[in-house]
Amino acid sequence: MDTLLDLYDIQGNIMKNYPEAGFIKARYLFFKVNNGKQGRDFVNHVIPYVTSSAPWTSGDRDTDGVLWPEAATNIAFTYNGLKNLGIAVLTLQSFPDEFITGMRGRRTILGDNGPSDPAKWDPVWHEEIHIFLSIDAGTDEAIEKRYNQIMDILTSQQLDKVILLDGHRGNKNEGTKRYQDASVLYEDGVPTAKEHFGYTDGISNPFFKGMTPDMGELAGGGKKNTQGMLGYGNPELESTWLPLETGEFILGHKDEGLEYPVAPTPPLMAKNGSFMVYRKLHENVGKFNAFLDEKSKNFPGGKELLAAKFTGRWRNGVPITTFPDENAANELAMKRQKAVEAINLAKTPAEKMEAQAAFREINKKFHAFDYNDDLNGGRCPVGAHTRRANPRGSLEFGNKKAFDSPSAVDNRRRLLRRGLPYGKAEDPASNDGNHGTIFMAISASIKRQFEFVLQQWINYGNDFRLANDKDPILGNHAETDGKGHGRMIFGSNSPTDDPPYFLNELPRFIETRGGEYFFIPSLTALRMIAEGIVDPT
Repeated sequence: MDTLLDLYDIQGNIMKNYPEAGFIKARYLFFKVNNGKQGRDFVNHVIPYVTSSAPWTSGDRDTDGVLWPEAATNIAFTYNGLKNLGIAVLTLQSFPDEFITGMRGRRTILGDNGPSDPAKWDPVWHEEIHIFLSIDAGTDEAIEKRYNQIMDILTSQQLDKVILLDGHRGNKNEGTKRYQDASVLYEDGVPTAKEHFGYTDGISNPFFKGMTPDMGELAGGGKKNTQGMLGYGNPELESTWLPLETGEFILGHKDEGLEYPVAPTPPLMAKNGSFMVYRKLHENVGKFNAFLDEKSKNFPGGKELLAAKFTGRWRNGVPITTFPDENAANELAMKRQKAVEAINLAKTPAEKMEAQAAFREINKKFHAFDYNDDLNGGRCPVGAHTRRANPRGSLEFGNKKAFDSPSAVDNRRRLLRRGLPYGKAEDPASNDGNHGTIFMAISASIKRQFEFVLQQWINYGNDFRLANDKDPILGNHAETDGKGHGRMIFGSNSPTDDPPYFLNELPRFIETRGGEYFFIPSLTALRMIAEGIVDPT
């Protein structure tokens, strides 16, 4: 039976990846609430602007959904924010410990040390943050308009105890700012899907029960159907994909363990809500470029192959495990780009549907793959970034049916990735400046999903039989006198191939500059919070 979700009750940033809808710019605001009554009034006045997960339409009478918004707005709360808004102690105590403690208190688990230590974060993170509010839109004008509407609530309702916090690091000679702006990066005036290191980003996201085809890709986003499910033992079904359980991402629904995830009480407070991790990650572009230039001099295959080995994808997004040849990868990327252009040029609904179908067929090759034929990492290193973040069953070494149980280890660690790049790397040889990625991860369990992946798979390598080797890109590699101590091994497919390649002196390419844990309530729970009627009894 299909899982029916109340999309009108679930906030839009959970189910929708806004950049795919053309909302390629964002602004993130953080508030402190010094008076519970004023805080609840503020939330109550924000609710009409909050975007749900309901489908967007152009207003056709025969189409379900809501009108396509000019800008999307979503809201979330820290533990201390809920406390200051007057949520009852019994409800507060029912939240998971990691959410109560907050990101700063979990810094040891997250590896936020050295240049990533919270003491070095942007000034805004030295304040006690209570409310997160995001604005996503397609233009700077739409962002500014919605920002002014939100700020007008504070002045028109005389909410002087609800403070928009300053302290976001700005560009050179700009000082601090009252908000964090983010945007896709542009090349020659054209928006791209790249981040500052030059990799195409945001390619793969989980697909779970209750999602519709326009919300993501089932092939590669779901889980492998190794048991047939609709006919056990039928080999024709073994290559198909099934959606993940909803409860891996949304509270109040069963997860991959066929249990309900830990959630706050009362049930209405939790159902259709989720948790969000927000992290501001600075990218040391100069250090990355210099390392790549230097190490590629003696690397067989050259600079672009070395960059692909770091992440498990060519910089155009094509997976290296299935496309080890750069020319073939470039050809596939070109086909995908042309398919995107065909969608944009389609003039009738029929033409658009046909173009979208052609795109999805090409796009499967970016999503629907595993490492069954590359278990030793001869093409995609076992320690590559994308393989660490989503092993796709490859941790079951030698077992080509790694998804045989409904709670297979990989399926319990998946994350919905949101966010955009921020800033601009003016000098490709410099690490200075204000540029990087706003990383947001949405899941039902911060501890079991985000924290596990970062601690055990990104900053530790034992599950991959790599001892304490870290993720080459995200790992918190130690450094001494500017020299990195990280290491990465490129495997071989068989004893007859070339020997493994050892890459040494990996430095820390990415530094944390801020972040926190948030609870995204449903629209129902949001109204309960605003009215002060959350009753845990």
